[in-house]
Amino acid sequence: MSNKSPLILAILAVVALIASGSLYVVKETQRGVLLKFGAVINPDLSPGLHVKIPFVDSVRLFDARLLTMDSRPERYLTLEKKAVIVDSYAKWRISNVERYYTSTSGDETTAKNLLQQRISSGLRAEFGRRSMHEVVSGQRDQLMDELTVKMDKVMRKELGISVVDIRVKRIDLPDEVSNSVYTRMNTEREREAREHRSKGRELAEGIRAAADRQRTIIKANAFRDAEITRGEGDAEAAAIYSKAYSQDPEFYAFVRSLEAYKKSFANKSDIMVVDPSGDFFKYIESSQGAK
Repeated sequence: MSNKSPLILAILAVVALIASGSLYVVKETQRGVLLKFGAVINPDLSPGLHVKIPFVDSVRLFDARLLTMDSRPERYLTLEKKAVIVDSYAKWRISNVERYYTSTSGDETTAKNLLQQRISSGLRAEFGRRSMHEVVSGQRDQLMDELTVKMDKVMRKELGISVVDIRVKRIDLPDEVSNSVYTRMNTEREREAREHRSKGRELAEGIRAAADRQRTIIKANAFRDAEITRGEGDAEAAAIYSKAYSQDPEFYAFVRSLEAYKKSFANKSDIMVVDPSGDFFKYIESSQGAK
């Protein structure tokens, strides 16, 4: 009995080896093909446990989840021949396992490189048909949607993959273009500032002129009103004086003479040459005004 134990163990080991080489599992997140001497005999393995012939059949499994291809930034020209640096990415997954395997040998890196080349060519064509404003803001979403539909149709046919989405992360200007754009923008802003300052000075001059005109009008009206008031006051005063002096003309003449004396003798350095016997000194010679 003991002599048979090694033989049984050897047989069990061979059976286990054959079983391990015959069974394989396809996960839910995987797609795969079954090959016989390198030829595809099952183009789309379903998830679960499967059996193969050891040393004859082989299995290639691929990631069936949604994958991301992050492209390196590239330089494109717009319709106006202006250069832009575009950073983009794409979402894709395997749609036809057999075609994917035969086109790329099941190599994900090869599939990404081919997809990137196609997307780069598509972006170059789309940017070349649009202006700078359209690719930056105006038709950016439309550009991405149209390119996604085109690439999905081409990639399904050529590589057996489905392009779910293509998006542009950012669009930058080259350094030499950025400097010229900044200079042009700075010049434009300075021109606008000069225009605003010129309009401000023009408006200020108009406001000052209007204020000066209003001041002149107000002063003229005030002077007119003052002269009218002064004239009315002088007329009323003259009427009062006339009424008062008409009651005693001799007294009125006396007061007027006193005012004349006061004004004439106000400055002691003045010299007067008059006839002493004239009417000017009649009230000095006699308190009754007699000569």
